[in-house]
Amino acid sequence: MKRRLCAAILVLEAVALGLATPVLITVADVPRATGLWIGLGLCVACLVLSGLLRFGWAYVLGWAVQVAAIALGVETGAMIVLGVIFLALWATAYFLGRKIDTEKAAAWAAYEAEQARGT
Repeated sequence: MKRRLCAAILVLEAVALGLATPVLITVADVPRATGLWIGLGLCVACLVLSGLLRFGWAYVLGWAVQVAAIALGVETGAMIVLGVIFLALWATAYFLGRKIDTEKAAAWAAYEAEQARGT
């Protein structure tokens, strides 16, 4: 469940970062090439990471993407708010998903033990 929840958050964040790219270029007066590399680079990173969450190291990079999204707030103030919101969503998906996976594994182990006893 953790993997699915975190992947969903990363895909939604990719959409937000993709839409923030034109804002970064026009409102923040960032050079076009720089804005495209930063905005779309983070967008692509989110999409790629959402597919790589089967590996443990991808979650570490997911946390790094959250920090990078907040760091975009240096150029565009609204990205601080969006970055904090996505950080909260990412943390919720990560910790709640881990808790659900643990409880699900315990329930499944109890079910298998009960089936092995024949009741």
